[in-house]
Amino acid sequence: MDGRIGYGIIGTGMMGGEHILDIGHLDGAEVVAVADPVDSSLDWAAACLDASPGGAGERDRVSVYRRHHDLLDDPAVDVVVLTTPNHTHAALLEDVLATDKHVLIEKPLCTTVQDALRVRDLAEERDALTWMGLQYRYMPTPSVMVEQVRSGVCGTTRMISIREHRFPFLSKVGDWNRFNRNTGGTLVEKCCHFFDLMHLIAGARPVRVLASGAQDVNHLEESYDGEVPDILDNAFVIVEFANGVRSMLDLCMFAEGGRFEQELSVTGDSAKLEATVPGDVVWVGPRAAAGSPGTRPGTGVTEVPAPLDPRVPYPEFHQGASYMEHLALLAAIRSGSAVDVTVEEGLWAVAMGAAAHRSIDEARPVELSEFGLS
Repeated sequence: MDGRIGYGIIGTGMMGGEHILDIGHLDGAEVVAVADPVDSSLDWAAACLDASPGGAGERDRVSVYRRHHDLLDDPAVDVVVLTTPNHTHAALLEDVLATDKHVLIEKPLCTTVQDALRVRDLAEERDALTWMGLQYRYMPTPSVMVEQVRSGVCGTTRMISIREHRFPFLSKVGDWNRFNRNTGGTLVEKCCHFFDLMHLIAGARPVRVLASGAQDVNHLEESYDGEVPDILDNAFVIVEFANGVRSMLDLCMFAEGGRFEQELSVTGDSAKLEATVPGDVVWVGPRAAAGSPGTRPGTGVTEVPAPLDPRVPYPEFHQGASYMEHLALLAAIRSGSAVDVTVEEGLWAVAMGAAAHRSIDEARPVELSEFGLS
């Protein structure tokens, strides 16, 4: 594909708008169509198009649809970006993946493992690219941390720890994200990014999950058609991988007062890596440099820069990760190369979250094999 590449956005809420703005800054690419049945979301799309480099006339060149079928029938659309509510993904992807258009699926892949398995099978039958949107891989510090792990500086990886202490869920159209049946649960909706990072760093399949969590603080006073939200707001999750690596997620969604929203560490038998998100450095602490008794903590720690890429137009959007993801997707489309993040990886991220929820609900360790995975 040597000419300009046309993008169609299905779902123009908060994340849809972010993708519209990012695509507006890609060389040789443009948003040519949007689809959403909700007026306020289409208004948001129009505002984002107006704010794009093309200016106020940008939206006049964009086809606006209420039905996703009409966008899929539009010959100007080469790439579909799916950013609809989680619980709509499975049904929509039946239609989207039946086309010959390239596809970027915003996380999570689906809300259940069963649906994710079916989508994986559909994606495997396609010649066009099917790219799973797990953009934490493209954030400055996590991406540099992965590079450092692959360099061998840690030796053999043994433990991974990710802490997210943040604000509650934002309001979404129709308040869909207040209920597990729509999101897949907090550990699927919010934490699939982190499970994907664990999976990537561990370099092996997850085999077992043990979790404890609850809804203790957030949304308890809210009511929607007489129904109180049921999404949990805090959890500890332990994941064991086939190669012996263990990982830990520490999630709290009523912890806005902390110094760092996210803290990551990877510990091997030779060194420990540490980073924050947001952040611009990864700390590397070799064991040998602090090996004698009485040595002060932090001795021998060095800093590896993890700068924001200067091409990023909107640093406030996930530290530019969505834009960097789009650059990689566009390069793959133009070169005919494989995707960076597969639907298979999206499936495993969902499965780890689903296993964590089952562990909480049934107060027991959960084997990934229970979902038909191995």
